Amino acid sequence: MKRFNPAYSFLYILWIVLFVIAPLVLIVYQSFFDISGHLTLANYQAYFGSGTYLKMTLNSIWYALLITLLTLLISYPTAYWLNQTKNKQLWLLLIILPTWINLLLKAYAFIGILSQNGSVNHFLTFVGIGPQQLLFTNASFIFVAAYIEIPFMILPIFNAIDELNPSFVNASRDLGATNWQTFSKVIFPLTINGVKAGVQAVFIPSLSLFMLTRLIGGNKVITLGTAIEEHFLVTQNWGMGSTIGVVLIVAMVIIMFVTGERRKKGRKGE
Repeated sequence: MKRFNPAYSFLYILWIVLFVIAPLVLIVYQSFFDISGHLTLANYQAYFGSGTYLKMTLNSIWYALLITLLTLLISYPTAYWLNQTKNKQLWLLLIILPTWINLLLKAYAFIGILSQNGSVNHFLTFVGIGPQQLLFTNASFIFVAAYIEIPFMILPIFNAIDELNPSFVNASRDLGATNWQTFSKVIFPLTINGVKAGVQAVFIPSLSLFMLTRLIGGNKVITLGTAIEEHFLVTQNWGMGSTIGVVLIVAMVIIMFVTGERRKKGRKGE
């Protein structure tokens, strides 16, 4: 039997303290100071009493929902199809490969594709439609964000489907269930944990997007991530930026709780 090395747990705890707990404590601490460095609750009063911030919050939730829904609609059929192929691990690798590319590079690539002189508008001109305003729109922001988040949705769903016992699907079909009944009553319920994990991996980062709102949305899409960037880098109001960060952290914890896996307790006597 191998002996447990306390050094491993020390390094793990040190990492958690320095890079998880300490930043959270600093953000919460900074949120109670105004731009002049005075201890106050004015930041929270300004946030919850301002229609602008509440509108940003609703915008962030709305766009995160749209991005997550679009990603899920694309990812689930893709993950299911991947599990039916012979070289599924190779296909999965090809899908994950774009995540190795820097987000900024992918954003600038889409700027070139969707701009007035981009390849998409060249194609539209070729077929007689003419150039369209594709960049700096809500649709382009949602499309690019969904493209970037798709691998993070596919991976947990793929793993859930891969672990699904084929005998359940075969039994459903042997009992006369249609393809839709098999999917809705057997496959989807048994892979729901993969869907929840994918929703967490997509919805939570989508709440705080700010780079894409500028580069792809052209500042027409205003989210809490954009507000945090403005307060930290432009207005230098770190207290207000930290307050919005605390709100985002609380929202993320709630989402993780709602979409988290719950184990049912066994009945007494079993």
